[in-house]
Amino acid sequence: MPPSSPSSSEADWDLSGERFLVTGGAGFVGSRIVRRLLHLGARVRVLDDFCTGRPDNLPAADPGLEVVEGSVVDPHLVPRLLPDVGIVIHAAARNIILSTRNPREDFEVNIGGTLNLLLAVRQSPVRRFVYTSSASIYGNPRHLPINEDDVGSLLSPYSVSKFGGENYCRAFYETYDVSTAVVRYSNVYGPGQRSDNPYCGVAAKFFQSALAGEPLKVHGDGEQTRDFTYVDDAVDATLRAALSPKAEGQVYNVGTERETTVNQLARRILEVTGAVGPIVNIDRRDIDNIRRRVLNIEKIRRELRWVPRVRIEEGLRLTFEWLRSAPGA
Repeated sequence: MPPSSPSSSEADWDLSGERFLVTGGAGFVGSRIVRRLLHLGARVRVLDDFCTGRPDNLPAADPGLEVVEGSVVDPHLVPRLLPDVGIVIHAAARNIILSTRNPREDFEVNIGGTLNLLLAVRQSPVRRFVYTSSASIYGNPRHLPINEDDVGSLLSPYSVSKFGGENYCRAFYETYDVSTAVVRYSNVYGPGQRSDNPYCGVAAKFFQSALAGEPLKVHGDGEQTRDFTYVDDAVDATLRAALSPKAEGQVYNVGTERETTVNQLARRILEVTGAVGPIVNIDRRDIDNIRRRVLNIEKIRRELRWVPRVRIEEGLRLTFEWLRSAPGA
């Protein structure tokens, strides 16, 4: 049962009897999606190659959960996972750091894996295919906030491959009548983003340094901005795209419409943790080529009745509480 009003939440949805396939379900965002689906009564099959995902991100011994170790690029495995699945949420990908290091693997997994899934979905009873994309596809925009039709400068192999996956979704929707929806995440952070993962986001790295009493290292001058989105808000938007009839064939920004500099993020994390470590500037990386980012979310607000609920101050506090309580986090 999809949501009907801005005040509704996933807690009101009944997904009993619904079967999902979540690719990349052992990753940061993927595992949060899986946990939410299980909480709502769905049965969930996870496909993950554990390149960056971890088995312990998933709940242990849940009768509604099935975990399959394998790759989205496997043309023999993927079709076998779909006959009893109603909805696919495709969150598997090589992240921006791995993509930059190995653009060939980026192409094979992010584009080839998406095509492999869509080919299998086309021959299956799947009713909706949700593709998790990235605000990286916008590059350095000419105007802020960024609208869904502002795609222009693809500045990294990762942005090329994520946009390529989006285009395959569009092509399969238009050509083969495959019901697709795309959500473009912007800098998701929050509980579950482990700082011991070398490819984690900047918020997790800052928390790690703050809790260790080490300097918070900012690449470049720190005045680059991002639209930091709390993970549970991103999960909410993804499920709305999966369940709403209005989402068919559509692309949605998932952000907060709030622009935050990396320096501001670092200072807020020092405040939340009570740490006194300095903030230091170091060399800019090859992936740090986006100067400003903030997304326009009017479309998803209007069509799917979604709004972000967690402001960054609250999100960082909740993340800190999780870090203090989660073993090994």
